[in-house]
Amino acid sequence: MTTSALAEYLHTHMPLSRSMAVSVVSASATEVGLEAPLPPNLNVHGTMFGGSIATLALLAAWSVVHLRLDEDRFAGQLVVSRSETQYLRPISGAARATARLDGLDLDGFSRQLNRHGKARLTVTAEVLSEEHVAARLVATFAAIAEADRAPQA
Repeated sequence: MTTSALAEYLHTHMPLSRSMAVSVVSASATEVGLEAPLPPNLNVHGTMFGGSIATLALLAAWSVVHLRLDEDRFAGQLVVSRSETQYLRPISGAARATARLDGLDLDGFSRQLNRHGKARLTVTAEVLSEEHVAARLVATFAAIAEADRAPQA
């Protein structure tokens, strides 16, 4: 999927991404990078709102898993089952969230998904501002195959 196709997908299916002015800077089945400018994401302190930071990171993490599943021609749902964001420093400008799948047990994830019709994967996304890590999100996603594609017991 191209960066413009992923941006359109996010803006259509997750309208908050459009309101936040999220742009896609990289998109592959192994890494996704998203950016958001400060103005639509301001808080009362003149820095980026914590909810916007967490959402940007969650969108990056969800997107990289979505693209991986899309590459594998997965038919089903991808939902977040848990997420935690650690805020390390205020963001007073644009922010970039990057999520990568390298180092994860993707073969085990795929085997579990093929065998049971569902599987979980935990992904980390880092949010950078001015070349410093400003936040880190750890999220667990559940992939659930469509009922007619789930393995039979």
